[in-house]
Amino acid sequence: MTPGPPAVDAETFRRFMGAWATGVSVVTARDGTRDAGLTVNAFLSVSLAPPAVLVSLQREVDTLPVLEAARSFAVSFLAADQRALSERFARSVPPAEKFHGLPVHRGTTGAALPDGSLGAAECRLASMTPLYDHVLVVGEVIRVERGRDAAPLLFYRSSYGEADPDGRLHLPGPRPRD
Repeated sequence: MTPGPPAVDAETFRRFMGAWATGVSVVTARDGTRDAGLTVNAFLSVSLAPPAVLVSLQREVDTLPVLEAARSFAVSFLAADQRALSERFARSVPPAEKFHGLPVHRGTTGAALPDGSLGAAECRLASMTPLYDHVLVVGEVIRVERGRDAAPLLFYRSSYGEADPDGRLHLPGPRPRD
């Protein structure tokens, strides 16, 4: 058997993917009295009939067991002025610390929906598929909520985009090539 080309290392792949601008969202779930959540930019729509979305979560995140037990989750799209919220939910701290003092309202699934987002989709868990070091989570959208009309929070080249007062987005400039 002829060996294939060498695999791309994780850091090279991370830099490559940094050239793909993404929106930023927070995925939340609630099981009983237990809230969990994390920042996610690996999100996509997978179906219109029925409406369904997919999020890709690292296997070891503390949100997965809560999401699985709840059999539901929510995805909230963040606005450009919610960078601090994104950073809060990206930290590896106990879930209670992420939610402490955070203004939220509850959706029909009970998941915490951060106030001030661009909107949220509440989902019933359809499937969880382990793949490499992640789990692909598919949810059937059971409710959407329109939020405020504002510029989105974007992530590009390992940095956040910025919005000016008129809502124009500015992305980080080019980085030196390796």
